[in-house]
Amino acid sequence: MKNLYLYINIGSFIIPFLFSFHPKLQFYKKWKYFFPATAIMMAFYISWDIVFTNVGFWGFNDAYITGYKLFNLPIEEWLFFICIPYACLFTLHSLSYLLPNLTFNKQHTSIIHTLLISTMIVCLWYYYDRWYTLVNFTYTILILGLVYNKMPTRLGRFLPTFFIILLPFLLVNGILTGSFIEDQVVWYDHTQNMDIRVFTIPVEDAFYALGMLLTVYVLMEWFESRSKKNKSDL
Repeated sequence: MKNLYLYINIGSFIIPFLFSFHPKLQFYKKWKYFFPATAIMMAFYISWDIVFTNVGFWGFNDAYITGYKLFNLPIEEWLFFICIPYACLFTLHSLSYLLPNLTFNKQHTSIIHTLLISTMIVCLWYYYDRWYTLVNFTYTILILGLVYNKMPTRLGRFLPTFFIILLPFLLVNGILTGSFIEDQVVWYDHTQNMDIRVFTIPVEDAFYALGMLLTVYVLMEWFESRSKKNKSDL
């Protein structure tokens, strides 16, 4: 289907956007934190996306995109980094309202943090020469370690929601990587990743989502806390 990537972005975004104005959720009030946080995240993720696309570590099927590009990236790829985090952070915000006790305690957060970090380090020990694995896991280890040491309570809030969000994220990613459709929207050079897949999805993509969404989440939290502090100082 022509423009499939665009439709996936719009489909992921539209319902969270409409419900952002629900009187009990009011996620639109978080926009002043969400968009700067997303811009900072994109500065990291778009940069290596451009490089990896240009050197052929991954690419995009012209049959599924509009053909409009910026720095050799399809416009749909730029929208992905806005629409998907928006849908995910809206979900996190909504679950925090609906299920305020959905959080891991300090012990559980520590165990999960250790398991995630250890898994990535072991993978890097064997696959340090694969560029997608190396860059992705290195960034995720750094952001995960930073948040664990500086904001453990927020990490405890983020992690259970992330595991819930991961299911629809992987559904979207599955379509992009060729599940349920005739061909791939996004293709990978599997010599640059571990070539371990969940259906059609490289396993690195789950950690990619973790680093991307955690970056936006903690920056939003930081911007909001700074804003409240500035108001209280007035």
